[in-house]
Amino acid sequence: MVGQSLPLYSSAGRRVSTLLNALAALPVLLTMTTLTWLVSLPLRNASIVDSVWSLLLAAAALVYAWPLTTVQGERATVVLWLVMVWALRLSVYITVRNKGHGEDRRYQEIRRRNEPGFAFKSLYLVFALQAGLAWIVSLALLPALQSHSPWSWLDWLGLLLTVFGLLWESIGDAQLAAFRADPANRGGVMDRGLWRYSRHPNYFGECCVWWGFGVFALATGSLWALVSPLLMTGLLLRVSGVSLLEKDIGERRPAYRDYVTRTNAFLPWRPRT
Repeated sequence: MVGQSLPLYSSAGRRVSTLLNALAALPVLLTMTTLTWLVSLPLRNASIVDSVWSLLLAAAALVYAWPLTTVQGERATVVLWLVMVWALRLSVYITVRNKGHGEDRRYQEIRRRNEPGFAFKSLYLVFALQAGLAWIVSLALLPALQSHSPWSWLDWLGLLLTVFGLLWESIGDAQLAAFRADPANRGGVMDRGLWRYSRHPNYFGECCVWWGFGVFALATGSLWALVSPLLMTGLLLRVSGVSLLEKDIGERRPAYRDYVTRTNAFLPWRPRT
């Protein structure tokens, strides 16, 4: 009986350890977003949280991998590097893009709906909410950073998908930045490069990145971690991504309506005639 109970105890112990490791990241993320909220108050700009979003996930990855000497195997090393590169690139890009433009119109709308008292309400409506969502999304990284199972073909698939997504969104962001920097394109619609095949190639690339991390988790046998890429896909398509950005863009830029009729919203495909 003792011999039979040891595996059960060991399994339960691993589950408890995994839960504690997962929970350890949450106060770190809440601290980061609270500090960002304090910075946003004198600026009257809640949209600075967008620059911190990817850094929240990088911080969670560091918590899961701490101490770094315990990170073993190819999978953990590869995933940690991919998360850091993805997070730093996205944070720098969003910060540079938003510099000097004030609060994003999406956050202005949230502010209007929640006045008076939005300064305090934004702590939980925007910043704490972002911390909670980032924590759930980060759970795909936990098994990939802590499992000691050997590298498999699923890891190769995860690596391919993540690198593809990172390159795709980086190229899309660079093409859009170059388009906006040209005064001749003011008021126009970006329909060149990757944007010729998808109205939101940056979101498609972001989705591929997180499905790649989900496949890394799947390689460890952690099917539950797929909740992260599923949540990220839902956010990109239905919440803060495609649906929100395109809610009134046809009214502000009539040429965008024609763009919609010939270009897929998300999945890249050849333009329709």
